[in-house]
Parts: sequence; C-alpha cells; structure tokens
Amino acid sequence: MKAPESLRVSEIFASLQGESTTVGVPTVFVRLTGCPLRCHWCDTAYAFRGGERLALDEILARAAAFGLSEVCVTGGEPLAQPACRELLTLLADAGYRVSLETSGALSIAGLDPRVRCVMDLKAPGSGEVDKNLWDNLDHLRAHDEVKFVLADRADYEWAKDILERHDLARRATVLFSPVAGSLPPSTLAEWIVADRLPVRFQLQLHKILWGDARGK
Repeated sequence: MKAPESLRVSEIFASLQGESTTVGVPTVFVRLTGCPLRCHWCDTAYAFRGGERLALDEILARAAAFGLSEVCVTGGEPLAQPACRELLTLLADAGYRVSLETSGALSIAGLDPRVRCVMDLKAPGSGEVDKNLWDNLDHLRAHDEVKFVLADRADYEWAKDILERHDLARRATVLFSPVAGSLPPSTLAEWIVADRLPVRFQLQLHKILWGDARGK
C-alpha cells in the first residue's frame, strides 16, 4: 500500500495576514520547511531546516482547528516540496480561500486555479536575482499577485523596468515593499507616487503590530 503524502512543516498558526491584498484578514498559516534560496534580507531563515513531517490529512486537521476560512501556504519555499501542490488542492476542496507565497524561482505552472499565487520576484539586492524563473510570468492569472521587496533605489529602478517591460500590472496585482531597516518606507512611497506606478505599496503589518516575522 502506498504511504500517504506528507510534507515537512515548520509551523502552523493563526494570525492576521501581514501582506498582499488580504492584509489584515485572520488567516491560518502553514509554513513548510526548506528553501533553495538565501536572500540577504530573509526573515524566515528558521524555516530552512527542521520542522515536523506531517501527513496531508493531519495538516488539514490542524488548520481546521483554528476555525478560519483563509489559509496561506508559505515557507521557506513551499513549492520545493512536490506534495505542496496536492495540499493546495485539498485545502481548496475543503472550502478554504487559499493563497500560496512563493519565490518565483520554481514553476507555478499547473497550480490549482482556485489558489491565489503571491509570487515574490527577487530584486538584485536580494542576492538571488538570477534565480527568477521568467517563464512564470506567462502563468500568472488575474487574481494572482507579484511582489517586489526592494532594498534601495537600484532595486526600485530594476522593478520598475520589469513592471513596464512585461506589462505586469495588466497580468496581476503588483506589490512593492521596502526591506525593513534598509529602505525607508516613506522614500519608497514617494518614488511610487512620483512615477505614478500602477502598483500597491505595502508594509508588513505583522511586524508593525508585533515586531515579529511570524506574526504571533
């Protein structure tokens, strides 16, 4: 008999969504372990290793215990574990509104169409710009989101070029965020307004509230 699918999980918890277009919405977070990237500004390095291996039905049971309708599967890099795709489908089948936070370094082709993909394209300041899988842009859907985390003016100019060259605002919602402690939020906001960019500025709400990457 085939063993049930499982995933290595760093943590499962409930908090407010700190980013994306559902910012402020009470959400269950399923953080998977492991990531092939090492961004300079990463704030979840604790999820690179360790964690607990759980069967998919156990993950669903733990998520259900929080009594919320929104679930975010994140990491690390959740798509680094192939069974993540099955988990996303099972969550959608269970009636949750499901989002996936992914780096854009692994293919998003063939994701369950009910899942909202929040794809983080890596700017040069991350040290991982070469890992961006540009074919992913062809798989974006109208309800998906593309996030740029920016450390300085050079990152901003790079993101602005990508935005315009690939007509990203017509493909998905585009989010610009400053790297905490590196780029002052007001400075990024002023650049966006001055250039009249069709993007959404965002800060990490959970850090404002709790000063904590995990939002709890």
